Amino acid sequence: MAEQRKPGEERLLKTFSELSAEAKTRIRETTPAEVQGRIEDTGRDWLLIDVREQDEYRGGHLPGAVGCGRGILEYHIADIEPDPEKEIVLYCRGGMRSALAADSLRQMGYRNVHSMIGGFRRWSEEGRPVTHEDRLIQH
Repeated sequence: MAEQRKPGEERLLKTFSELSAEAKTRIRETTPAEVQGRIEDTGRDWLLIDVREQDEYRGGHLPGAVGCGRGILEYHIADIEPDPEKEIVLYCRGGMRSALAADSLRQMGYRNVHSMIGGFRRWSEEGRPVTHEDRLIQH
């Protein structure tokens, strides 16, 4: 069943929701519980990236997350992590932008990228830890 479109979307070939849903068929997703396990495993070699906007990142984010907004991620990723084999977990507010970002990184050749299901909203609703430590990528 096709998703009901919002006013103004009727002329679009695909909506944001449809693009996100398609991306999710091509990427791997992980749960907040699994991400918290990665954070707590201090010996694990991986990277956590918050792809929300700067103001969202500054309002609180997952411990250890680097802030690199969805709009600049592809530009900065090789500087942030040049190894396409490195385990990378992306998250956003609800899991849609991070799915699109994960799909973009997959297309660029990154082979171990995951998007966190439910994003920061689900993480927060589950009462998981949040920090304000600043590791924002400036552009």
